[in-house]
Amino acid sequence: MISYKYTTALLFAALFSQASSGEVNSIYISSRLDPNAIIITQVDIVFVYDQEILDEFPSTKTAWYSNQRRFISEAGDKIDLVSVFIPQGFDSQTVSLPQRGVDSLRTFVFAQHDDSEAPPIDISSFERVLIEIDEFGILVSRRG
Repeated sequence: MISYKYTTALLFAALFSQASSGEVNSIYISSRLDPNAIIITQVDIVFVYDQEILDEFPSTKTAWYSNQRRFISEAGDKIDLVSVFIPQGFDSQTVSLPQRGVDSLRTFVFAQHDDSEAPPIDISSFERVLIEIDEFGILVSRRG
């Protein structure tokens, strides 16, 4: 006969052993900037699969872009990076996501057209994401 304590322990283990909190299934990017200006914005979407990498993750846009190559090299297959280059005034683009993206611990967004001290935006709990670029930076929201 299975004891109450054993059953409770199994239930807690099942509830809290979920390795993935990544729910991102689709990302759309739109630029609301003047289409006559010749500027392209880089948007980086970083899928993190390892707690150690997560603990050392860059805390600002400047920290990300100034050490990006080293960070990617050291992280190896513990992250996936999707970089998208968006011209101003571009309506919308659906981003191709890595197949294992749903297994990520966290998913972050950085954009070059944002404040230098802007922190990464955590989109891990969003299933459908809308990233809008405007003259003030980027706005990230759930897409209906």
